[in-house]
Amino acid sequence: MIYSRIAGLGYYLPEQIVTNDDLSKQFNTSNEWILERSGIETRRFFKEGTDTTSSMGTRAAEMALKNANLQAEDIDFIIFATLSPDYNFPGAAVLVQRALPFREIGALDVRAQCSGFIYSLSVADQYIKAGMYKNILVIGSEIQSNILELSDRNRSFAVLFGDGAGAAVIQATTDVNRRILSTHLHSQGKFAEDLILEHPGSKIFDRMNPKIVEEGRHLPVMQGPAVFKHAVVRFPEVIMEALNANNLKVEDLDLLVPHQANLRITQNIQKTMNIPAEKVVSNIHKYGNTTAASIPIALTEAWQEGKIKEGDLICLAAFGSGFTWASALLRW
Repeated sequence: MIYSRIAGLGYYLPEQIVTNDDLSKQFNTSNEWILERSGIETRRFFKEGTDTTSSMGTRAAEMALKNANLQAEDIDFIIFATLSPDYNFPGAAVLVQRALPFREIGALDVRAQCSGFIYSLSVADQYIKAGMYKNILVIGSEIQSNILELSDRNRSFAVLFGDGAGAAVIQATTDVNRRILSTHLHSQGKFAEDLILEHPGSKIFDRMNPKIVEEGRHLPVMQGPAVFKHAVVRFPEVIMEALNANNLKVEDLDLLVPHQANLRITQNIQKTMNIPAEKVVSNIHKYGNTTAASIPIALTEAWQEGKIKEGDLICLAAFGSGFTWASALLRW
């Protein structure tokens, strides 16, 4: 029987480091205010003319390919998760396809926001298990600093997000002991407007109406308490769904890699599920919320730091705009 596994990981982060003190010079905030509410100390912002969502994804992909001992020509399909593509169309995946010497393979963009990487991983897993492809490149990449207004009216959102990219090579395997065990995907669209970037959208005839900018309707909006309330319920639910589907328990987990949304959410999951701190990956203090990129960045860092060894049981979990939430259980 054919299964899939993660054969290589990679990431890319822009050079520009933005501290909480840097933000406090631009609008009414402070290092203490941000730390208390999010656990974030720094984040990365892209450099115009150097970084794009697709170029950062390409850099992460190059590292993942190298770590998988593969060349671009070995890849059969590209899946790119992002809410911030270079262009409204075409998608970012085709821009990666032209950037490296890939064959004329299929390239798919996935719009599932913070859950985008796990959604993409699930798609790759199904394609491989069906026998359609042998090597799939999955990328999560975001540039969000340029949709943030560093001002008092956008303060609660502007302090949370950063830019970055992560990637994984998903490869066919017959090894039942080292593979993706299962993936689990959910959505609840009735809460779509609780975390949204409304414009420029296709709901109105004049997308570029100056009144939209004046009213701040071009800025992302988040109902923070509502998002937190749902996230701390859905995270444990979808983690337990993955464990139950494989007849495993929380105690069997070697590592949990949650989407890096907010340190308070991660700590709540840890406490609710009684998971030791050393088994939970957290790097939000360094990078902020990088949306679809956060899990592959965190997973790659954990692997580089020796926190992952052969045979480990690893759970990836995410919750975000949509609402969407998802989990994946891996035997490394």
